[in-house]
Amino acid sequence: MADLLSRVQAHVRRLELIPPGGEVTVLVSGGADSTCAWHVLRELGYRVSTLHVNHGLRGEEADEDANFCRELMGAEIVDGRGGTKEEELRAIRYSFATDRLRATGHTASDQVETVLYRLVTSGRPTGIKPKREDGVVRPLLPVWRDETVAYCRAHGFEYRADSSNRDTTRGLIRERILPLLREIHPAADENLLRALDQRPTLPPALAELIASPVGSKRLDLGDGVQLVREYDRAWLEHGPVTLEGRVHWGGWMIESELVGLKVRGWRPGDRLAGRRKKIQDVFVDAKIPRSEREAWPLVVRGREVIAVPGIIEADGVHAVRVRDDATEGPEYPDAVPEEGGSRAKHGFPRESEPKARRNAD
Repeated sequence: MADLLSRVQAHVRRLELIPPGGEVTVLVSGGADSTCAWHVLRELGYRVSTLHVNHGLRGEEADEDANFCRELMGAEIVDGRGGTKEEELRAIRYSFATDRLRATGHTASDQVETVLYRLVTSGRPTGIKPKREDGVVRPLLPVWRDETVAYCRAHGFEYRADSSNRDTTRGLIRERILPLLREIHPAADENLLRALDQRPTLPPALAELIASPVGSKRLDLGDGVQLVREYDRAWLEHGPVTLEGRVHWGGWMIESELVGLKVRGWRPGDRLAGRRKKIQDVFVDAKIPRSEREAWPLVVRGREVIAVPGIIEADGVHAVRVRDDATEGPEYPDAVPEEGGSRAKHGFPRESEPKARRNAD
């Protein structure tokens, strides 16, 4: 049992899951895993309280689970009725005691089941996070389920068994699929767990940007490179680069002697200086493929876009497309002068033309 305690302590300290001697509320079901978590954390010197969520789905059996948790662990019992599906019940459980640091009894065995489930349903070997975004921690992830059972027995603790578990997806994996995989190889569980170790480790900020495909986010990767995510699309953006003399940007060479200019990539919401037209609309009118817009250079002064090389020109800024002889690519129309000049070959009017004149053409 000393080895189990040392593994849990090392896991908690390495990932800073619980402050030394800190308070933590264990969400207990009455099963061997959460009962083990309650006692192990107390043995390690943490100030432990417990909470049991009664979903009321199993009638008398559910009430017995609640009474067991109250009597053995002094658990606070809360009413968690209102859901039927696994996802709904999980959301209800995690909606309680959000003002405290909470812990669950998830083990390495739960991790294996989760990895297998996500491989089958998404093709990605992802598992249970040691710490959820809402702060819930999993201190028993280095421990196997048979170890929590042995721990409870060694300390004389009874524990409850949820009869409905076998009817869940996790129960199907646990009772039927994993035993078959162990027939193929006795180390099937350990090998599935190794799939997590073989994943490339991403810095937390990068992992967060990739994992949350909502809205827009930007991450500075250093050396003038930024990773930009716009909903479910992501791209690398270089710059901004100060435009002093000559700047090479992808397939463009841009020159200017003007002061205060920079070159950078397109960002959602960019507009032409002094105008309401969005750069995105400029790209659409010029028939620039969507796949090339993120890499297209813009010349900016502060937050204002004054030139779009090859499409919108500005006095004092000169841009030419530099083509590699070995590279084939699309030809783009002549640029529209920012001031003066004639209609470009692609047919959309100069930005400087009055609306009435544009409509008359």
